[in-house]
Amino acid sequence: MTDARQSFVIVGAALAGASAAKTLREEGFDGRVVLVGLEEHHPYIRPPLSKEFLSGAAERDTVFVEKPDWYADHDVELLTGVRALSVDPIDRLVALDDGIDLHYSELLLATGSHALRPPLDGIDLDGVHVLRTLDDSEALRGLLAGGGRRVVSIGAGWIGLEVAATARTLGNDVTVLVRGAVPLAAALGEELGGVFAQLHRDNGVDLRTEASVARLVGAGSVVTGVELTDGTVLPADLVVLGVGAAPNLELAETAGLELTTGVAVDEHLRSSDPHIFAAGDIADAWHPLVGMRLRSEHWANALSGGSTAARSMLGLDAVHDDIPYFYTDQFDLGMEYSGFGPLARHAEVVYRGDKDAREFIAFWLADGRVVAGMNVNVWDVNEAVQGVIRRGNVVDPAAIADPDVPLESL
Repeated sequence: MTDARQSFVIVGAALAGASAAKTLREEGFDGRVVLVGLEEHHPYIRPPLSKEFLSGAAERDTVFVEKPDWYADHDVELLTGVRALSVDPIDRLVALDDGIDLHYSELLLATGSHALRPPLDGIDLDGVHVLRTLDDSEALRGLLAGGGRRVVSIGAGWIGLEVAATARTLGNDVTVLVRGAVPLAAALGEELGGVFAQLHRDNGVDLRTEASVARLVGAGSVVTGVELTDGTVLPADLVVLGVGAAPNLELAETAGLELTTGVAVDEHLRSSDPHIFAAGDIADAWHPLVGMRLRSEHWANALSGGSTAARSMLGLDAVHDDIPYFYTDQFDLGMEYSGFGPLARHAEVVYRGDKDAREFIAFWLADGRVVAGMNVNVWDVNEAVQGVIRRGNVVDPAAIADPDVPLESL
């Protein structure tokens, strides 16, 4: 049993925060648990917002982490529509914008990220959207559902391409603006980025590379087009900004925590303050498997990180050593990626399967060891791919390319 006077406060009511609250109760913590969320919604999962929920294939109630009554049933105080303003690490207080100060024994920051909005003329016109929240997705879902709209996606990262694929599947005319020569080059390299470029072109997307936006143009308060720096104006009924996200670090700054690309935490997700932890998008965590810091904005990291942080808050020896993982669904291509992006950037890529048919596994080898793997339209192999990465053995490229060689043997 725990001291009922203990109070654990979690700021950030998304997947990481909800995962932490659930783990605290599963581990038997019977003190106070307060989950503070800026949005009015119960905690929800983000991947469907650009995939099945956006397309209309899934309904609203499928995106929530838990049923609405779970929080009260498990004595978790869920405060929605509330902003945390500051943290006082001396008196262990979190100040909220409703005038309440929450005392904490242990504090978890899981404040997530926000979508970037480039400083362009016309950025505030009606019809210009980002996709980060459930409200964002609901708005876009209604606009895309009927088809027939001219959609321009500024940015060709995962969100930009997923929205483009969904919009095109629903019968809209879609243009994607790629800043460089190939989409996803920073994440996958140019060759594999080219697989996604061809996928979109094969499905009727106008994919424009080396594109630079000068401004957004409109009629009155409504967007009507995107002007490029070469003077080309692309007509648009709807513009989606997919230029990335940035971690919400303001609260961590008020606490005086050590910051790197996010909140610097150890493998237990403990920050420079022994009573403050961080999980999800904002956590720049030491990863013991590769001996470096990693910050991941993907849902799997939020899910596992929230659970690890909760156990660490309880004083358990919990280590956040999951191999980073994410997935995407675009048109008829489904993909899972596991591995360490920073180590894969200059690694050798070895293929198992048919890349041209978009049925393959790609492996990134650095110093002979697999540091990342991506299966495309090949299923039930992710666990085996992660096993190869975790073992860290030097592998024969010919063996890893051979489908007759079991991955479990490498």
